[in-house]
Amino acid sequence: MNCLPLKNCHLLLPAELAARAFPGEVQVRLVFYPERRELLLAGRSDVFFEKLHKTQWLVLKDRNPQGDKTLAVRDLLIDNDLELDDRELAFELQPTGVLRVIF
Repeated sequence: MNCLPLKNCHLLLPAELAARAFPGEVQVRLVFYPERRELLLAGRSDVFFEKLHKTQWLVLKDRNPQGDKTLAVRDLLIDNDLELDDRELAFELQPTGVLRVIF
């Protein structure tokens, strides 16, 4: 499994991954399952994902001109009593286009 950096309570997405997972999206839908410590992310336009999960959404922010993106996940970390420390998080881009991140 690959890893994504969590830095200053922001999930950092490399340009290539952001383009593959969220092409043309400026917002993402997300759901966190505490029992599995698993965050699922999909583009805001993915209505099927919304129907499967009780989601909220976040703005996918531009980090630099190269196309890297960030997601502010501080509230998610605090609400679920997760560590705020910088670290690497395992992730998988599923064939359905859903990005799965393990905390």
